[in-house]
Amino acid sequence: MSELEINVDHLLQSLTFGEDPFAGFVARSSAAGLPEIQVSTVFGRYLEIITRLSRAQLILEVGTLGGYSAAWMARALPSGGRIISLEIDAHHAEVASENLASVGLGDRVEVRVGPALESLESMRNDPAISGKVDLAFIDADKENNANYLDFAVEFSHDGSVVIVDNVVRNGGILDEASTDPRIVGTRAVLAQLGRRPELTATALQTVGIKHHDGFAFAIVNK
Repeated sequence: MSELEINVDHLLQSLTFGEDPFAGFVARSSAAGLPEIQVSTVFGRYLEIITRLSRAQLILEVGTLGGYSAAWMARALPSGGRIISLEIDAHHAEVASENLASVGLGDRVEVRVGPALESLESMRNDPAISGKVDLAFIDADKENNANYLDFAVEFSHDGSVVIVDNVVRNGGILDEASTDPRIVGTRAVLAQLGRRPELTATALQTVGIKHHDGFAFAIVNK
């Protein structure tokens, strides 16, 4: 990551929306020992806008970390809207809940602790979730990306939005022979996005504070 990329991200932020309303999350999360791998501020703003555009009322997030991305989406929810966010690490979940409560968003985000695949399996027969997810944001362990996508599509309806983060990995996805489970999982989810007839998808590469990476974006057609 170069100084130029950092400065461009900061300029884009300052010119288009200004201060980060959740800047304190990063400091508190870092002080609590969480890795600084949250989405960038400009991408957080993008998630807020997508939440509004999709008119989302129920959001599924796979990977809570310190609650930063959840906060951006939660602030765009209408009255009664909610996020179910899945986090494997109990300490991360505790920090996220404290962060969200500190900005008055704790009542909009339910953090469920445990392996995400187990949490998703337990949600299968919940009529309040199945077929009700308007927006799914997948940003957790990359080796399970394709499995997370399966659940996101299953829980969605016609017109739902699915976003998968970190799909370029500094160009690592070009290595077809890679044995890195993060690369293997990322290539698998991209291939799945392309071959499933109920998805209209694309992926974009990005450069900035989060290095050379990207995200995939899909609309569900049911």
